[in-house]
Amino acid sequence: MLTTLIARSLKAFIILLTGARVLSDPPAASKQRVYYANHCSHGDFVLIWSALPDALRQHTRPVAGADYWCKTPLRRYLINKVFKGVLIERNPQQREQDPIAILAAAIEQQHALIIFPEGTRHPSREVLPFKSGVYHLAIRCPNLEFVPVWLDNLNRVMPKGRIVPLPLLCTVRFGEALRLQPNESKQDFLERTRTALLELAPEPSL
Repeated sequence: MLTTLIARSLKAFIILLTGARVLSDPPAASKQRVYYANHCSHGDFVLIWSALPDALRQHTRPVAGADYWCKTPLRRYLINKVFKGVLIERNPQQREQDPIAILAAAIEQQHALIIFPEGTRHPSREVLPFKSGVYHLAIRCPNLEFVPVWLDNLNRVMPKGRIVPLPLLCTVRFGEALRLQPNESKQDFLERTRTALLELAPEPSL
């Protein structure tokens, strides 16, 4: 009960703080799904999570770095109990499990995921080349849908290194779902998913 109340309160706070506008609805519900987005702040997955309709959010889990989210009891509570995140070890030398196997296991349990294929946060509107993990996950789960999500202005609300967020208007735009095509190469798939994300970005203002 307490966890549910905290989750609802966090959603309301994020929507109020960012004035989040969802400019396009996510495609029809599917549990075999990955939402992937541009990555510019610690608040990215929280904004996507908050923007999802209740029916989708209930089985959607963000993928997060264990090294960051396991540092304090509060972070561990939030990621494990409130967001129900899938934790992976980002340092290859400290891994005991294959990250792709961990993600595939969550998909097989009928959970959707939120991921950031660039692998690191950056403040610009540029989208870095995608890491290969998103392709290997598609190979591992051939029926998986990948839904691009463009986040705009969130890097100004919670820029890297800032503790206290600034209240600014943010937008969330969902694209059409896509899948790995038969015999599609890794490079082609990574470019196609990246292009689908870039096509959601608004035109820069003059």
